[in-house]
Amino acid sequence: MTTNWMRTAVMVGACAAPMMAQAHQVEGETRAPEVVSFDWGAADTLAALGLADRLVGVPHQPAPAYVAHLVEGRADVGGLKVPDAAAVAEVAPDLILVTGRQSDSLEALRAVAETRDVTLGEGDYFAALSDKVLGMAAPFGAEAQARERLEALHADIEAARESLPDDLEAVVVIHNDGHYSLRQAPVVDELLEIAQPAVPASVEPVSRGTRTFHPLTPAAIAEMAPDALFVVDRSAAIGETPLDVVSLEAALADEGGEAIEVTALSPGLWYLAGDGLQSVRAQLEEITGSL
Repeated sequence: MTTNWMRTAVMVGACAAPMMAQAHQVEGETRAPEVVSFDWGAADTLAALGLADRLVGVPHQPAPAYVAHLVEGRADVGGLKVPDAAAVAEVAPDLILVTGRQSDSLEALRAVAETRDVTLGEGDYFAALSDKVLGMAAPFGAEAQARERLEALHADIEAARESLPDDLEAVVVIHNDGHYSLRQAPVVDELLEIAQPAVPASVEPVSRGTRTFHPLTPAAIAEMAPDALFVVDRSAAIGETPLDVVSLEAALADEGGEAIEVTALSPGLWYLAGDGLQSVRAQLEEITGSL
């Protein structure tokens, strides 16, 4: 049965303005838009809705493993950070999907076709995800499929949450070249409702523009004493030196954190993707499977 929370989330999405181009008239016939996506969450959502045939271009490198099959037979439109506008123009899509990663290329992409930012909105995570999924489904007439997928995902979230140990605490960090910082992961803290222990007062936040980071050392993590430590390895995701889990476990043990279970999450799934029907489910499964 659909809960009130789920029903509210779906209604929010249904009432939101469509985030994609509408169907086009071609020689008297209506066809759904063809799409280039620089957002893997959007791409995996289209595939989950049975609309992979409308996806005509994606960045080939680096493609997270869970969507590697979507690269086959589709144009390579450049990188996630540096799109190839000329390659996009050759595909001649009706719609280009972007996030903040492509902000420096927006003008060039907008000169090719309608370009929409599909970054999730603020507020309740599942409501924002529902808004994104339903908005993407609208121009294809796939709202019913989208609601079914969202309801199934919501049921799986509840089942996953109920399967977790009581009073579980976890910390999610991002690893970059041997350094760690706290990472907010809505799948962990909002969907699974796993508590995060307080950050030690000794940790000094660092501001860069509008963003604030909380650098964490093994000593600070050991002081937080979570049951589980999940690491999103940015270095591995972008092809640099990956996390040495054994060394991290040893550093934690030296600080009294030998009981902390360390899990290195799939780098591409967590750093390059997310916020899609398939990626959120895969993230849920990876977290619960490690506990």
